Amino acid sequence: MTERKPPEMSFRTWIDQQISQAEERGAFDNLPGAGQPLPRGDEADDGQAWLREYVRREGVPAEALLPLPLRLRKETERLAEAVAVLGSEQEVRDAVAELNARILEWRRIPVGPPVFVPLADEEALVLRWREAHPAGREPARPPERPDQGAARGRRRWWRRRDRSRRP
Repeated sequence: MTERKPPEMSFRTWIDQQISQAEERGAFDNLPGAGQPLPRGDEADDGQAWLREYVRREGVPAEALLPLPLRLRKETERLAEAVAVLGSEQEVRDAVAELNARILEWRRIPVGPPVFVPLADEEALVLRWREAHPAGREPARPPERPDQGAARGRRRWWRRRDRSRRP
């Protein structure tokens, strides 16, 4: 147990005296980590250092910590790079449609920072896939939308007006 500080001595002098006595006794010799550099602690947000260490230790990818719009942008970039490994043109179109659906869902109710996320360009990605697969490519045919088949024989509502009433 340590002794009490004498009333006539300042804290600084008393602590310095205890440290010098411990050095004389050899209390600081052969400590673990002796001669090694101290861990970096000069980062501005040291309050989050434990979180960074936990994420690194658990193997969580840094992308999982990004806000959703930035993750969607990264996913668009990854799809553009990986389009050549997809098996068919229809797989490319399906992947683009699925990504664009998620982008549109985020645009409906944006959560997070106000970052504009453009839709993936389906035709540009299909063209990139065709360039990577010149032989044996499928015929280029955009997928039929569900509302196209039923409306094929009908005129659209905005074209139904009577042509005889034109001025």
